[in-house]
Amino acid sequence: MFNAAVLTVSDRCFRGERPDSAGPLVAELLKDAGYQVVQTAIVPDEQPRIEQILREIAGAGSVQLLLTTGGTGFSPRDVTPEATLAVCTRLTPGIPEAMRRASMGVTNRAMLSRAQAGIRHGTLIVNLPGSPKAARENLEAVLPALAHGLEMLSGRPADCAAESSAE
Repeated sequence: MFNAAVLTVSDRCFRGERPDSAGPLVAELLKDAGYQVVQTAIVPDEQPRIEQILREIAGAGSVQLLLTTGGTGFSPRDVTPEATLAVCTRLTPGIPEAMRRASMGVTNRAMLSRAQAGIRHGTLIVNLPGSPKAARENLEAVLPALAHGLEMLSGRPADCAAESSAE
């Protein structure tokens, strides 16, 4: 079992003007998939604060998967991808590519997602959209493969030749 954290990036949720619906949904999807969600947080759309909490969570060494929700669009305050790129030491471009590909089957607006994914220390960080519907669609597109990636990241034996259940 892997430990996970969910970070909601939203000015309105942070200020209490709107309930966070995407973060709890993502946490529930992770729990249903066998992950232990050990931390959730809400942060405003401010790149230095996002970077700080990403560094703190990934630096603690207790979370293998850190999912963000929100801040991946074109709005001037959507800076989650930039914060993710600033803290990751290695990128994992196939994850956002797969999410966008799956989402394109639902809406052509998926091409507007600027989501990123990468690794910091032993933590995989993945950006999800802020809408609950889109967050679910994107996470469901990649969730079956994430455990294999986390196995490899942890240094545990991982059978790369085995068929995935998503194939």
